[in-house]
Amino acid sequence: MIELSAEARFLVAERPVFDAHVDSLQRMLDLGHDLGERGPGQLDVVRAGEGGLGAVVLVCWVDPGYLPDGAFDRAAALLSTAHELAERHPGKVRLVRDGAELAAARADGVLAAIPGIEGGHAIEESLERLHRFHARGLRVMTLVWNNHLPWIRSCQVCTDETIPAGLSAFGREVVAEMNRLGVVVDLSHAGERSFFDALEATSRPVIASHSGCRALHDHPRNLTDDQLRALRDNGGVVGIVFHPGFLCAEARAEEERVRASAEYRSLTGANQTALSLAQSECLRARAKPLAASRLIEHVVHAVEIAGIEHVGVGSDFDGIQRGPAGLEDASRYGSLAELLLREGFSMDETRRVLGANMERVFAEVTSPAGKP
Repeated sequence: MIELSAEARFLVAERPVFDAHVDSLQRMLDLGHDLGERGPGQLDVVRAGEGGLGAVVLVCWVDPGYLPDGAFDRAAALLSTAHELAERHPGKVRLVRDGAELAAARADGVLAAIPGIEGGHAIEESLERLHRFHARGLRVMTLVWNNHLPWIRSCQVCTDETIPAGLSAFGREVVAEMNRLGVVVDLSHAGERSFFDALEATSRPVIASHSGCRALHDHPRNLTDDQLRALRDNGGVVGIVFHPGFLCAEARAEEERVRASAEYRSLTGANQTALSLAQSECLRARAKPLAASRLIEHVVHAVEIAGIEHVGVGSDFDGIQRGPAGLEDASRYGSLAELLLREGFSMDETRRVLGANMERVFAEVTSPAGKP
């Protein structure tokens, strides 16, 4: 447990955190967990309040196994779950569509929840389906997950010659239409060429919601310094991910060691989400913890390269199997505030990293005039 100073506790009380990426909706849909109450996993509204979370992107992640004709329906079901959460707990959480609604939710003391989609395969190559998601509240979309699409290449190795090197013409249409609708373009998981093509195509700031720095760990999910500089020039923000395997080579090797164990490989679950939860519990119990200072190193490097206005938080809670020591779940965002303050960040700089930078981009993109 990281002890919080009076300054960190003061920050937490302001609920300054804007977490740009969490995957908790699957637990509610597949396992019946009520995210409005304290429960298992890494994030619920109760623990979020304890940690100072003011706004969160609730991601609808669709397993590529739902392709070719079930991805839209799966994303729609997850999106409906976000609405169900807000309807069940109106005094705790509210779906918001723009910066003004986010600010109003914070003033009313409720969590501002922003529906997102992780993986453009959910729109099934249809702008009309993108429109339908937008009408239901979609305001952030990660263009691609780890599976390549006919219109965009991911950061993973690709041997399929039919996949474009970056964005296809349709991919550029998707970006342009997201700009027009006021949906934030998220470039985490995108290949380098796709990343730069999207920056060329966009007229609004973008985010990389949950990524680390490749200069510190050469992982395909992390951003190079050139990408960080380009994000800065675009006015965008990188959300530093909490995944130990993305932050540190040794942590990645330790996780692979546990995953290769007989105990881990023998785990079962009623569905994939139940299995993932069991696997997370095993990994947290058996893997050597990663010090949270490693995450701070990624924040510091991103700030050095991109600038203090272009770095934020994207935990990937409930999409990762564990967080660094002291940042295990949503009740612990205050530990991040404390560590940033100890690193020498001012109160204002800490607020920027915790959420103000992400909130700026969200407000600008979702505003009809392109301004907060």
